[in-house]
Amino acid sequence: MNPRKLIVLLIVALLVFAFFLFDLDKVLTLDYLKSQRDGIISWKDSHPLLATVVFFIVYVAVTALSLPGAAVMTLAIGAVFGLLWGLVLVSFASTIGATLAFLIARFLLKDTVQNRYGDRLKAINEGMRKDGAFYLFTLRLVPIFPFFVINLLMGLTPIRTWTFYWVSQVGMLAGTVVYVNAGTQLATLDSASGILSPALIGSFVLLGLFPLLAKKLVTLLKQRKALKDWERPDAFDQNLVVIGGGSAGLVSAYIAAAVKSQVTLIEKHKMGGDCLNTGCVPSKALIRSARILSQSRRAQEWGFDAIDVKYNFSNIMERVQRVVKEVEPHDSVERYTGLGVEVIEGEARITSPYSVEVNGIEIRTPHIIVATGAGPFVPPITGIDQFDYLTSDNLWQLRELPERLLVLGGGPIGCELSQAFARFGSRVTIVEMMPRLMIREDDDVVDLVTQQFKEEGINLLVGHKAVEFVKEEGENLLICEHNDKQKKVPFDQVLVAVGRKPNTSGFGLEELNVALNPNGTIETDEYLQTSIPTIYACGDVAGPYQFTHTAGHQAWYAAVNSLFGIFRRFKVDYSVIPFATFTDPEVARVGLNEQEANQEGIEYEVTKFDLSELDRAIAEGETHGMVKVLTPPGKDRVLGATIVGENAGELIGEFTAAMKHGFGLNKILGTIHIYPTLFEANKYAAGAWKRAHKPEKVLSWVEQYHAWRRG
Repeated sequence: MNPRKLIVLLIVALLVFAFFLFDLDKVLTLDYLKSQRDGIISWKDSHPLLATVVFFIVYVAVTALSLPGAAVMTLAIGAVFGLLWGLVLVSFASTIGATLAFLIARFLLKDTVQNRYGDRLKAINEGMRKDGAFYLFTLRLVPIFPFFVINLLMGLTPIRTWTFYWVSQVGMLAGTVVYVNAGTQLATLDSASGILSPALIGSFVLLGLFPLLAKKLVTLLKQRKALKDWERPDAFDQNLVVIGGGSAGLVSAYIAAAVKSQVTLIEKHKMGGDCLNTGCVPSKALIRSARILSQSRRAQEWGFDAIDVKYNFSNIMERVQRVVKEVEPHDSVERYTGLGVEVIEGEARITSPYSVEVNGIEIRTPHIIVATGAGPFVPPITGIDQFDYLTSDNLWQLRELPERLLVLGGGPIGCELSQAFARFGSRVTIVEMMPRLMIREDDDVVDLVTQQFKEEGINLLVGHKAVEFVKEEGENLLICEHNDKQKKVPFDQVLVAVGRKPNTSGFGLEELNVALNPNGTIETDEYLQTSIPTIYACGDVAGPYQFTHTAGHQAWYAAVNSLFGIFRRFKVDYSVIPFATFTDPEVARVGLNEQEANQEGIEYEVTKFDLSELDRAIAEGETHGMVKVLTPPGKDRVLGATIVGENAGELIGEFTAAMKHGFGLNKILGTIHIYPTLFEANKYAAGAWKRAHKPEKVLSWVEQYHAWRRG
């Protein structure tokens, strides 16, 4: 322990020990106070200043050390000093003492608690930063919560000391008045508990609800201010209008229809959004075909002399479109109409917080959900407009394989498509400004993918900044900068995959002054409500994650909060979000990795299991990868897991469930996994953790026991 902390701890311990050693706890009782009341008052009258100082210092000390007797001292001060001066003395002494207790707890325990349980306390910490004054005010007004417990627990949170002080002083004032006033009637009290009659406790509870009611009132006032320029219609055509027929919009509309509300879904382009038409579905279909081709080239690994695969790239892309068509009915107008959703194909425009116009028709609605998604971001690189660049939107129109494909961006989209095109025969060059691919992942994870890319002939130019696109002597060139030197990269076609830009313009948000975040997403609160309270947003247009599954996850909250928020609202839960990059090997993750844990100052241990040791991976010829799990030191709770390898996106589900439902590696180890499967890798990772934490002392005793049994 820090020497300064040790000194403070010893001083506190000695003072508490002295308090009980000299039986001071018996002095701070109601019976003793009543028996000495007249003598104490007489002493106070003879020495008023000294009595004030003594009572003040003792009260501060008792409160700061969390000793029993503060309530009795409040009564004593009321009896000795009267209501007015007693109120002043107790109000300041109790607040100063509480703040000292708060600071002692913060100094001795906060760092330890936050380091050990920081990941679990994220929501509490964020709530205290945002609404700590309200929470503390509520606790101070309701006397069923012991004041000393509040002091100590608040010291472990991020609430500011000054906020703690003034909120405590104001919040404890009502209770202080009651106790000091009761002290003026000391002779009639039989016990301290007699002060708190059921009626009085009920009054305190109502007082405790005040900050919550005040917060609700503030919210209502903000909403009224935001809507003051628009008149609310007397009647509505629909309960909800959803703009955007992608993952977020479809789920929002589905939920609204399922709870029997009247809902209209408006889509201007294609139902299913990016995921179905230009994202998840076509890219995975392309990756599947590319993988078959890649495996055919590894025929000798599986005992074949050779596998000759003949293909036409145009047929591959036609097959991709057939897959899209086969999935299309799941997101079709017909399906959602059958589910009770009114689907309108057309361009929506929000004309007021209560109305949406589409195809010349105005629909009046009390709530609107914006789920307009995102599109490829094209950086303003000099000369790029001279070229017919590809993005994840128009890539699927290709029918001829580019001989030399330049890919801008080494994130998930860039990596997935680069590998697929390389396997079909394109000479692929990835230009990435950051020092490595997949910058959000740990170095050892990226190393496995990078090694595979190099083996497949992909040219990796990391740490290269794209400066200008030019044509020289009929050849397309990208000029890059790397270590203050220029490099020219020739290409036939360029794929821009540097990120996605939220679709927020052109349908009325600007006219309503709906607030946006610095990154261009729509600003929402924890309930997915925008700055216009009748409008909610979810999916890629709202962030913070741009995954199909998080869009659907958000959609539940947006739909339920918009339809039933008058009764109860739900804060969107981002605590456990899994995701995957579908390269070969796949990379899947949930929770923290090492670089994130280090950035957040969270202590962790790393357990790894290499897939080269897994029987099924050996049989499949897919030993390239690992399972990597982060846990708190000495504990089996999963802070995060990353899997690199075959079907990583499927295997991560067990760790996702563990984090969501609170079971650890011991439970995973104790679960039967089918042999031989890749799924066993999770169990072996848990076993590796168990071996690293085996009880050496107990095992030595067991060894001696077995030796004794052998004689």
